[in-house]
Amino acid sequence: MQILSIGKEIRHTGLDITSIDISEITRVQDIERYDYVIITGGDGRIRRTLQQLHDMERIPTFILNPTGSFNLVARIHQTPKVEEVLDLLARGEIPNKEKHHLFKLNEELFLFSAGNMGDLQHIILAETLRFGWIEHGPFKYLLAVLLLLPAHLLLTPFMLMSARKFFIFTPFRFIKRFGSFYGEVREMTIDLQNHHNLIELDGDVVTIEENLLHIRPVGYIEVVTK
Repeated sequence: MQILSIGKEIRHTGLDITSIDISEITRVQDIERYDYVIITGGDGRIRRTLQQLHDMERIPTFILNPTGSFNLVARIHQTPKVEEVLDLLARGEIPNKEKHHLFKLNEELFLFSAGNMGDLQHIILAETLRFGWIEHGPFKYLLAVLLLLPAHLLLTPFMLMSARKFFIFTPFRFIKRFGSFYGEVREMTIDLQNHHNLIELDGDVVTIEENLLHIRPVGYIEVVTK
């Protein structure tokens, strides 16, 4: 059994673990040979790592080692501590797995969230607040919500009616669609009518240099769960 750890050096007696930085992914040969890939980081790190890996013919099972502010993907799957998973693998046992569906916006991958509504403004402000004692942890995101609350209350009804605005949040899949809000991802095209757009993807802010957004499901990965 071979294990690849991305973002943190991890060792465990009896297991063959290779550790690399995320910047080294493109230099690793035959990632398909690994049985498990450990990703250390938050939701954005997971997204950026999978952006480089998900087109492989054989995708390894992923072990999440969450170190971000919210770690929503890890919370969705109730992922165990990485040490517990490695102990189990060292004993020759097979961990439980769950599917996590993947989606694309043009050529950008995302796992649960995409949009250009209040989510975008929230992430931009929260990242602006990333300094001092609030740099780490979720408080900067909560503060951003409070600061933007009046604007959200005023503008959200109008954005929900706009064909150029959208917000996807798959944990709320029980709400298939409400105006420009989507809890379920279906294949669709959105015309933003300009060629320079800031989009929020899983807590990252990316720039899309196209006016047409093509959004669609693109498969799934397997994540170790409890």
